[in-house]
Amino acid sequence: ELTSFSATPKRNSIELNWRTATEVNNYGFDVERKSSFVHLSESGDSLYSWTKIGFVPGHGNSNTPIDYSFVDKNPVGATSFYYRLKQIDVDGKYEYSDALLVKLNVPDKAELMQNSPNPFNPSTSIKFFIPNQSDVIIKVYDLLGREVTTLIGKNMSKGFHIVFWNGRDKYGNQASSGVYLYRLT
Repeated sequence: ELTSFSATPKRNSIELNWRTATEVNNYGFDVERKSSFVHLSESGDSLYSWTKIGFVPGHGNSNTPIDYSFVDKNPVGATSFYYRLKQIDVDGKYEYSDALLVKLNVPDKAELMQNSPNPFNPSTSIKFFIPNQSDVIIKVYDLLGREVTTLIGKNMSKGFHIVFWNGRDKYGNQASSGVYLYRLT
């Protein structure tokens, strides 16, 4: 019996919290997310559907309240999202919670964040935010200011995004070990 379900937006993540009053044969909870930024296909169907982003084990049987939490560390592609819980019984039956709409605490200007992992081998990810749909270019440079590669160069929707660098230059060759800089324009 779910008694509460809430979400707290953080800088680059969303913390979900929920409580059950009692549990009977509770296997656990699938945590699902859907972007609130809806694109429609040519047939009129939504291109965004619910996606499982995690699982939190249940406590089986309980007559006392139990608190649960889950942190979505990777909300990308939009500035607001829907979340719901899929409570699954031991026998495979399931039930969905109501959906929560969560809006991120978003900056009012473009922001480029620290790559991770750093240092990296053989690849790294770079997270960035853009406040409006716009043309985005991310380039990697060596310490002498020479362009190594262009990671992205296209029009993108507002929101948080991630781009990956595999450590290769614009010709497909492995870049030498060293320090590199990246720039968002």
